[in-house]
Amino acid sequence: MATQMQLARQGIITEAMKIVAEQEQVTPEFIREGVAAGTIAIPCNINHKNIIPRGVGQGLKVKVNANIGTSSSYPDPEPELEKLAAAIEAGADSVMDLSTGNNISASRQAIIGASTVMVGTVPMYQVTVETILKRGAVVEMTKEDIFDVIRQQAADGADFMTIHCGINRNVLKALIDEGRVMDVVSRGGSFITGWMLHNNKENPLYEYYDEILDICAEYDVTISLGDGLRPGCIADATDRAQIQELLNLGELTQRAWDKGVQVMVEGPGHVPYNQIAANIQLQKRLCHGAPFYVLGPLVTDVAPGYDHITSAIGGTLAAVSGADFLCYVTPAEHLGLPDLQDVREGVIAARIAAHAADLAKGNKQAWEWDLAMAKARKNLDWPEQLRLALDPVKATEYRNRKNKSDDEACSMCGDYCAVKIVGKYLEEHMRKK
Repeated sequence: MATQMQLARQGIITEAMKIVAEQEQVTPEFIREGVAAGTIAIPCNINHKNIIPRGVGQGLKVKVNANIGTSSSYPDPEPELEKLAAAIEAGADSVMDLSTGNNISASRQAIIGASTVMVGTVPMYQVTVETILKRGAVVEMTKEDIFDVIRQQAADGADFMTIHCGINRNVLKALIDEGRVMDVVSRGGSFITGWMLHNNKENPLYEYYDEILDICAEYDVTISLGDGLRPGCIADATDRAQIQELLNLGELTQRAWDKGVQVMVEGPGHVPYNQIAANIQLQKRLCHGAPFYVLGPLVTDVAPGYDHITSAIGGTLAAVSGADFLCYVTPAEHLGLPDLQDVREGVIAARIAAHAADLAKGNKQAWEWDLAMAKARKNLDWPEQLRLALDPVKATEYRNRKNKSDDEACSMCGDYCAVKIVGKYLEEHMRKK
Protein backbone atom coordinates (compact mmCIF):
# COMPACT_ATOMS: atom_id res chain seq x y z
CA MET A 1 0.00 0.00 0.00
CA ALA A 2 1.38 3.42 -0.99
CA THR A 3 2.04 6.18 1.54
CA GLN A 4 0.49 9.63 1.43
CA MET A 5 3.78 10.95 0.06
CA GLN A 6 4.02 8.30 -2.65
CA LEU A 7 0.42 8.91 -3.73
CA ALA A 8 0.98 12.68 -3.76
CA ARG A 9 3.98 12.23 -6.03
CA GLN A 10 1.78 10.23 -8.39
CA GLY A 11 -0.59 13.20 -8.59
CA ILE A 12 -3.25 11.49 -6.48
CA ILE A 13 -5.28 13.55 -4.01
CA THR A 14 -6.28 11.29 -1.11
CA GLU A 15 -9.30 11.60 1.15
CA ALA A 16 -6.97 12.73 3.96
CA MET A 17 -5.61 15.52 1.76
CA LYS A 18 -9.16 16.66 0.98
CA ILE A 19 -10.04 16.76 4.69
CA VAL A 20 -6.92 18.78 5.51
CA ALA A 21 -7.60 21.18 2.62
CA GLU A 22 -11.11 21.83 3.93
CA GLN A 23 -9.80 22.44 7.47
CA GLU A 24 -7.19 24.88 6.22
CA GLN A 25 -9.39 26.55 3.57
CA VAL A 26 -6.86 25.86 0.83
CA THR A 27 -7.11 23.78 -2.32
CA PRO A 28 -6.55 20.01 -2.25
CA GLU A 29 -3.86 20.54 -4.86
CA PHE A 30 -1.96 22.84 -2.48
CA ILE A 31 -1.94 20.06 0.10
CA ARG A 32 -0.94 17.42 -2.45
CA GLU A 33 2.01 19.52 -3.65
CA GLY A 34 3.18 20.09 -0.08
CA VAL A 35 2.97 16.40 0.82
CA ALA A 36 4.81 15.46 -2.37
CA ALA A 37 7.57 17.96 -1.60
CA GLY A 38 7.80 16.97 2.07
CA THR A 39 6.96 20.45 3.37
CA ILE A 40 3.58 19.17 4.63
CA ALA A 41 3.04 15.95 6.56
CA ILE A 42 -0.29 14.24 7.27
CA PRO A 43 0.50 11.77 10.07
CA CYS A 44 -2.21 9.18 9.52
CA ASN A 45 -1.42 5.50 10.15
CA ILE A 46 -3.48 3.11 8.03
CA ASN A 47 -4.48 1.26 11.24
CA HIS A 48 -5.73 4.34 13.14
CA LYS A 49 -9.32 3.99 12.05
CA ASN A 50 -11.12 6.81 13.85
CA ILE A 51 -8.63 9.60 13.19
CA ILE A 52 -9.66 12.92 11.67
CA PRO A 53 -6.52 13.74 9.63
CA ARG A 54 -4.65 16.97 10.19
CA GLY A 55 -1.82 18.54 8.26
CA VAL A 56 1.41 19.92 9.69
CA GLY A 57 3.70 22.18 7.70
CA GLN A 58 4.29 25.10 5.41
CA GLY A 59 1.28 27.29 4.62
CA LEU A 60 -0.94 25.65 7.27
CA LYS A 61 -2.08 26.76 10.71
CA VAL A 62 0.37 26.00 13.51
CA LYS A 63 -0.58 22.79 15.29
CA VAL A 64 -0.39 21.86 18.98
CA ASN A 65 0.54 18.57 20.65
CA ALA A 66 -0.17 17.41 24.21
CA ASN A 67 2.00 14.80 25.94
CA ILE A 68 0.22 12.22 28.07
CA GLY A 69 1.13 8.75 29.34
CA THR A 70 1.79 6.70 32.44
CA SER A 71 4.95 6.72 34.54
CA SER A 72 6.52 4.22 36.92
CA SER A 73 5.09 6.30 39.78
CA TYR A 74 1.61 6.48 38.22
CA PRO A 75 1.16 3.35 36.08
CA ASP A 76 -2.67 3.39 35.83
CA PRO A 77 -3.71 4.09 32.20
CA GLU A 78 -7.25 5.24 33.06
CA PRO A 79 -6.25 8.82 34.08
CA GLU A 80 -4.35 9.11 30.79
CA LEU A 81 -7.55 8.45 28.85
CA GLU A 82 -9.14 11.28 30.83
CA LYS A 83 -6.19 13.50 29.90
CA LEU A 84 -6.65 12.51 26.26
CA ALA A 85 -10.27 13.67 26.40
CA ALA A 86 -9.27 16.90 28.17
CA ALA A 87 -6.54 17.62 25.61
CA ILE A 88 -8.91 17.11 22.68
CA GLU A 89 -11.63 19.20 24.34
CA ALA A 90 -9.10 22.00 24.88
CA GLY A 91 -8.20 21.95 21.19
CA ALA A 92 -5.04 19.83 20.85
CA ASP A 93 -4.32 18.60 17.33
CA SER A 94 -2.42 15.55 18.55
CA VAL A 95 -1.27 13.69 21.63
CA MET A 96 1.88 11.75 22.32
CA ASP A 97 1.72 8.64 24.49
CA LEU A 98 4.92 8.76 26.54
CA SER A 99 3.99 5.87 28.83
CA THR A 100 6.72 4.23 30.89
CA GLY A 101 4.50 2.51 33.46
CA ASN A 102 3.16 -1.04 33.42
CA ASN A 103 1.14 -2.30 30.45
CA ILE A 104 2.59 0.16 27.95
CA SER A 105 1.08 -1.66 24.99
CA ALA A 106 -2.38 -1.73 26.58
CA SER A 107 -2.15 1.99 27.39
CA ARG A 108 -1.12 2.85 23.84
CA GLN A 109 -3.81 0.70 22.26
CA ALA A 110 -6.49 2.28 24.45
CA ILE A 111 -5.30 5.80 23.65
CA ILE A 112 -5.17 5.16 19.89
CA GLY A 113 -8.56 3.48 20.01
CA ALA A 114 -10.10 6.48 21.78
CA SER A 115 -8.31 9.28 19.91
CA THR A 116 -9.73 11.19 16.97
CA VAL A 117 -6.52 13.22 16.73
CA MET A 118 -3.02 12.15 15.73
CA VAL A 119 -1.20 9.92 18.20
CA GLY A 120 2.58 9.88 18.49
CA THR A 121 4.82 7.50 20.41
CA VAL A 122 8.46 7.10 21.43
CA PRO A 123 9.32 3.41 20.88
CA MET A 124 12.57 3.69 22.85
CA TYR A 125 10.59 4.21 26.07
CA GLN A 126 8.93 0.82 25.76
CA VAL A 127 12.17 -0.84 24.63
CA THR A 128 13.93 0.50 27.71
CA VAL A 129 11.25 -0.53 30.21
CA GLU A 130 10.98 -4.04 28.76
CA THR A 131 14.76 -4.49 28.53
CA ILE A 132 15.23 -3.50 32.18
CA LEU A 133 12.50 -5.93 33.22
CA LYS A 134 14.02 -8.77 31.17
CA ARG A 135 17.74 -8.14 31.53
CA GLY A 136 18.22 -5.61 34.32
CA ALA A 137 19.68 -2.65 32.40
CA VAL A 138 18.95 -0.57 29.29
CA VAL A 139 22.49 -1.19 28.03
CA GLU A 140 21.52 -4.84 27.45
CA MET A 141 18.96 -4.04 24.75
CA THR A 142 19.41 -5.57 21.29
CA LYS A 143 18.54 -4.48 17.78
CA GLU A 144 15.76 -7.10 17.81
CA ASP A 145 14.28 -5.57 20.98
CA ILE A 146 14.14 -2.18 19.28
CA PHE A 147 12.67 -3.33 16.00
CA ASP A 148 10.05 -5.56 17.63
CA VAL A 149 8.66 -2.54 19.49
CA ILE A 150 8.81 -0.21 16.47
CA ARG A 151 6.86 -2.73 14.40
CA GLN A 152 4.35 -3.35 17.20
CA GLN A 153 3.67 0.36 17.71
CA ALA A 154 3.30 0.89 13.96
CA ALA A 155 0.88 -2.04 13.71
CA ASP A 156 -1.12 -0.63 16.65
CA GLY A 157 -1.77 2.57 14.70
CA ALA A 158 0.76 5.14 15.91
CA ASP A 159 0.55 8.03 13.44
CA PHE A 160 4.04 9.34 14.11
CA MET A 161 6.96 7.95 16.05
CA THR A 162 9.84 9.84 17.59
CA ILE A 163 13.01 7.98 16.66
CA HIS A 164 16.35 9.27 17.96
CA CYS A 165 18.29 8.40 14.80
CA GLY A 166 20.44 11.52 14.68
CA ILE A 167 22.76 10.59 17.54
CA ASN A 168 25.88 8.89 16.20
CA ARG A 169 29.51 8.67 17.29
CA ASN A 170 30.34 12.08 15.82
CA VAL A 171 27.52 13.69 17.80
CA LEU A 172 28.64 12.05 21.04
CA LYS A 173 32.20 13.22 20.40
CA ALA A 174 30.93 16.79 20.05
CA LEU A 175 28.96 16.41 23.29
CA ILE A 176 31.96 15.07 25.22
CA ASP A 177 34.53 17.45 23.74
CA GLU A 178 32.55 20.62 24.36
CA GLY A 179 30.83 19.61 27.59
CA ARG A 180 27.44 20.71 28.85
CA VAL A 181 25.79 21.90 32.02
CA MET A 182 22.81 19.54 31.66
CA ASP A 183 24.33 16.83 29.44
CA VAL A 184 21.36 14.89 27.93
CA VAL A 185 17.77 15.61 29.06
CA SER A 186 15.82 13.76 26.38
CA ARG A 187 14.77 10.43 27.88
CA GLY A 188 15.04 8.64 24.54
CA GLY A 189 18.33 10.40 23.86
CA SER A 190 19.69 9.41 27.27
CA PHE A 191 18.80 5.74 26.75
CA ILE A 192 20.60 5.65 23.40
CA THR A 193 23.57 7.66 24.69
CA GLY A 194 24.01 5.37 27.68
CA TRP A 195 23.80 2.28 25.46
CA MET A 196 26.37 3.66 22.99
CA LEU A 197 28.83 4.69 25.70
CA HIS A 198 28.56 1.39 27.58
CA ASN A 199 28.79 -0.85 24.50
CA ASN A 200 31.15 1.38 22.49
CA LYS A 201 28.98 0.84 19.42
CA GLU A 202 27.14 2.95 16.87
CA ASN A 203 23.51 3.91 17.52
CA PRO A 204 21.42 1.06 16.03
CA LEU A 205 18.68 3.56 15.13
CA TYR A 206 21.23 5.35 12.94
CA GLU A 207 22.99 2.22 11.71
CA TYR A 208 19.81 0.42 10.64
CA TYR A 209 17.78 3.48 9.69
CA ASP A 210 16.67 2.08 6.33
CA GLU A 211 14.98 -0.85 8.07
CA ILE A 212 13.04 1.58 10.27
CA LEU A 213 11.91 3.41 7.14
CA ASP A 214 10.62 0.16 5.67
CA ILE A 215 8.35 -0.32 8.69
CA CYS A 216 7.17 3.29 8.53
CA ALA A 217 6.38 2.96 4.83
CA GLU A 218 4.38 -0.23 5.41
CA TYR A 219 1.97 1.49 7.82
CA ASP A 220 2.37 5.08 6.55
CA VAL A 221 3.87 6.17 9.86
CA THR A 222 5.38 9.65 9.82
CA ILE A 223 8.87 9.52 11.28
CA SER A 224 9.49 12.30 13.76
CA LEU A 225 13.25 12.66 13.85
CA GLY A 226 14.00 13.12 17.54
CA ASP A 227 16.41 15.71 18.89
CA GLY A 228 18.06 13.45 21.44
CA LEU A 229 20.61 16.11 22.33
CA ARG A 230 18.25 19.05 22.57
CA PRO A 231 19.47 21.60 25.11
CA GLY A 232 17.99 21.10 28.56
CA CYS A 233 18.99 24.53 29.85
CA ILE A 234 19.64 27.96 28.41
CA ALA A 235 23.41 27.59 28.85
CA ASP A 236 23.52 24.58 26.48
CA ALA A 237 21.47 26.06 23.62
CA THR A 238 22.84 25.98 20.07
CA ASP A 239 26.04 24.13 20.95
CA ARG A 240 28.06 21.81 18.70
CA ALA A 241 26.30 18.62 19.80
CA GLN A 242 22.85 20.05 19.02
CA ILE A 243 23.92 21.34 15.61
CA GLN A 244 25.87 18.19 14.73
CA GLU A 245 22.75 16.14 15.39
CA LEU A 246 20.70 18.57 13.29
CA LEU A 247 23.11 18.08 10.38
CA ASN A 248 22.47 14.34 10.64
CA LEU A 249 18.72 14.92 10.73
CA GLY A 250 18.94 16.83 7.45
CA GLU A 251 20.57 13.82 5.79
CA LEU A 252 18.06 11.42 7.38
CA THR A 253 15.16 13.58 6.15
CA GLN A 254 16.23 13.13 2.55
CA ARG A 255 16.71 9.39 3.00
CA ALA A 256 13.18 9.06 4.39
CA TRP A 257 11.70 11.03 1.51
CA ASP A 258 13.57 8.81 -0.95
CA LYS A 259 11.51 5.91 0.46
CA GLY A 260 8.25 7.85 0.44
CA VAL A 261 8.15 8.23 4.24
CA GLN A 262 6.77 11.48 5.63
CA VAL A 263 9.02 13.36 8.04
CA MET A 264 8.80 15.83 10.87
CA VAL A 265 11.95 17.11 12.57
CA GLU A 266 12.01 17.80 16.30
CA GLY A 267 13.75 20.76 17.87
CA PRO A 268 14.63 22.39 21.16
CA GLY A 269 14.04 22.73 24.02
CA HIS A 270 15.55 25.45 26.22
CA VAL A 271 16.66 28.36 24.02
CA PRO A 272 17.19 32.03 24.89
CA TYR A 273 14.77 34.31 23.10
CA ASN A 274 17.43 35.91 20.91
CA GLN A 275 18.52 32.52 19.48
CA ILE A 276 15.10 31.09 18.62
CA ALA A 277 14.67 32.54 15.12
CA ALA A 278 18.17 31.44 14.10
CA ASN A 279 17.48 27.90 15.36
CA ILE A 280 14.31 27.65 13.27
CA GLN A 281 15.89 29.09 10.14
CA LEU A 282 18.86 26.75 10.45
CA GLN A 283 16.61 23.70 10.78
CA LYS A 284 14.49 24.72 7.81
CA ARG A 285 17.59 25.15 5.66
CA LEU A 286 19.38 21.97 6.74
CA CYS A 287 16.23 19.81 6.68
CA HIS A 288 14.94 21.09 3.33
CA GLY A 289 11.72 22.66 4.62
CA ALA A 290 10.47 19.59 6.49
CA PRO A 291 7.84 20.38 9.16
CA PHE A 292 9.52 21.47 12.40
CA TYR A 293 8.15 20.26 15.74
CA VAL A 294 9.46 22.13 18.79
CA LEU A 295 9.15 21.61 22.54
CA GLY A 296 8.38 25.12 23.71
CA PRO A 297 11.00 26.50 23.29
CA LEU A 298 11.39 27.56 26.92
CA VAL A 299 13.05 30.96 27.17
CA THR A 300 14.24 30.75 30.79
CA ASP A 301 15.08 28.04 33.31
CA VAL A 302 13.90 29.79 36.47
CA ALA A 303 10.08 29.60 36.25
CA PRO A 304 9.00 26.14 37.46
CA GLY A 305 5.23 26.17 37.88
CA TYR A 306 4.92 28.67 35.04
CA ASP A 307 6.70 26.86 32.22
CA HIS A 308 3.50 26.84 30.15
CA ILE A 309 4.12 30.60 29.98
CA THR A 310 7.87 30.42 29.28
CA SER A 311 7.14 27.96 26.48
CA ALA A 312 4.30 30.05 25.02
CA ILE A 313 6.63 33.03 24.79
CA GLY A 314 9.21 30.96 22.94
CA GLY A 315 6.63 29.05 20.93
CA THR A 316 5.16 32.22 19.46
CA LEU A 317 8.51 33.40 18.13
CA ALA A 318 9.41 29.91 16.95
CA ALA A 319 6.16 29.60 14.99
CA VAL A 320 6.47 33.12 13.55
CA SER A 321 9.98 32.12 12.43
CA GLY A 322 8.73 28.98 10.68
CA ALA A 323 8.05 26.22 13.24
CA ASP A 324 4.95 24.25 12.29
CA PHE A 325 4.07 22.22 15.37
CA LEU A 326 4.29 23.21 19.06
CA CYS A 327 4.56 20.57 21.75
CA TYR A 328 2.89 21.95 24.83
CA VAL A 329 4.62 22.41 28.16
CA THR A 330 2.46 22.28 31.27
CA PRO A 331 2.77 24.12 34.61
CA ALA A 332 4.02 20.80 36.03
CA GLU A 333 7.07 20.65 33.72
CA HIS A 334 10.26 19.90 35.70
CA LEU A 335 8.11 19.23 38.79
CA GLY A 336 5.95 16.15 38.27
CA LEU A 337 3.45 14.25 36.13
CA PRO A 338 0.77 16.69 34.88
CA ASP A 339 -2.82 16.26 36.04
CA LEU A 340 -5.99 17.07 34.12
CA GLN A 341 -5.86 20.80 34.86
CA ASP A 342 -2.17 20.96 33.93
CA VAL A 343 -2.93 19.31 30.59
CA ARG A 344 -5.71 21.77 29.90
CA GLU A 345 -3.59 24.81 30.77
CA GLY A 346 -0.69 23.50 28.71
CA VAL A 347 -2.86 23.01 25.62
CA ILE A 348 -4.46 26.46 25.94
CA ALA A 349 -1.09 28.19 26.42
CA ALA A 350 0.33 26.47 23.33
CA ARG A 351 -2.80 27.28 21.32
CA ILE A 352 -2.45 30.95 22.23
CA ALA A 353 1.14 30.87 20.97
CA ALA A 354 0.11 29.08 17.79
CA HIS A 355 -2.76 31.48 17.10
CA ALA A 356 -0.62 34.55 17.75
CA ALA A 357 1.86 33.21 15.20
CA ASP A 358 -0.92 32.48 12.70
CA LEU A 359 -2.01 36.12 13.02
CA ALA A 360 1.53 37.37 12.51
CA LYS A 361 1.86 35.21 9.39
CA GLY A 362 -1.38 36.56 7.96
CA ASN A 363 -3.50 33.42 8.17
CA LYS A 364 -6.97 34.35 6.92
CA GLN A 365 -8.87 32.15 9.38
CA ALA A 366 -6.93 33.57 12.32
CA TRP A 367 -7.64 37.14 11.27
CA GLU A 368 -11.34 36.45 10.75
CA TRP A 369 -11.58 34.95 14.24
CA ASP A 370 -9.99 37.99 15.91
CA LEU A 371 -12.09 40.40 13.89
CA ALA A 372 -15.28 38.61 14.95
CA MET A 373 -14.21 38.91 18.59
CA ALA A 374 -13.48 42.62 18.19
CA LYS A 375 -16.97 43.22 16.74
CA ALA A 376 -18.60 41.24 19.55
CA ARG A 377 -16.71 43.32 22.13
CA LYS A 378 -17.73 46.56 20.47
CA ASN A 379 -21.36 45.43 20.61
CA LEU A 380 -21.00 44.24 24.23
CA ASP A 381 -22.34 40.94 22.94
CA TRP A 382 -21.32 38.65 25.80
CA PRO A 383 -22.73 35.36 24.47
CA GLU A 384 -20.81 35.85 21.25
CA GLN A 385 -17.61 36.85 23.05
CA LEU A 386 -17.78 33.70 25.15
CA ARG A 387 -18.52 31.56 22.10
CA LEU A 388 -15.52 32.98 20.26
CA ALA A 389 -13.12 32.70 23.21
CA LEU A 390 -10.16 30.39 22.69
CA ASP A 391 -11.06 28.89 26.08
CA PRO A 392 -14.85 29.36 26.43
CA VAL A 393 -14.91 27.40 29.70
CA LYS A 394 -12.58 29.74 31.56
CA ALA A 395 -14.00 32.88 29.93
CA THR A 396 -17.53 31.90 30.96
CA GLU A 397 -16.41 31.10 34.50
CA TYR A 398 -14.80 34.55 34.88
CA ARG A 399 -17.77 36.33 33.34
CA ASN A 400 -20.27 34.63 35.64
CA ARG A 401 -18.14 34.92 38.78
CA LYS A 402 -17.19 38.57 38.46
CA ASN A 403 -20.37 40.14 37.10
CA LYS A 404 -24.09 40.31 37.77
CA SER A 405 -26.20 38.46 35.24
CA ASP A 406 -27.76 41.68 33.89
CA ASP A 407 -24.51 43.72 33.68
CA GLU A 408 -24.08 45.13 30.21
CA ALA A 409 -20.46 46.14 30.78
CA CYS A 410 -17.96 44.14 32.80
CA SER A 411 -17.18 44.91 36.44
CA MET A 412 -13.71 46.21 35.56
CA CYS A 413 -15.16 49.53 34.33
CA GLY A 414 -18.85 49.24 35.20
CA ASP A 415 -20.65 52.52 34.49
CA TYR A 416 -17.44 53.96 33.05
CA CYS A 417 -17.05 51.41 30.24
CA ALA A 418 -15.04 53.04 27.45
CA VAL A 419 -16.80 51.05 24.73
CA LYS A 420 -20.23 52.01 26.04
CA ILE A 421 -19.42 55.71 26.51
CA VAL A 422 -17.77 56.22 23.13
CA GLY A 423 -20.46 54.19 21.41
CA LYS A 424 -23.17 56.42 22.90
CA TYR A 425 -21.56 59.70 21.85
CA LEU A 426 -20.46 58.43 18.44
CA GLU A 427 -24.07 57.44 17.80
CA GLU A 428 -25.28 60.93 18.85
CA HIS A 429 -22.63 62.55 16.66
CA MET A 430 -23.65 60.51 13.62
CA ARG A 431 -27.33 61.43 14.13
CA LYS A 432 -26.49 65.13 14.06
CA LYS A 433 -24.63 64.89 10.76
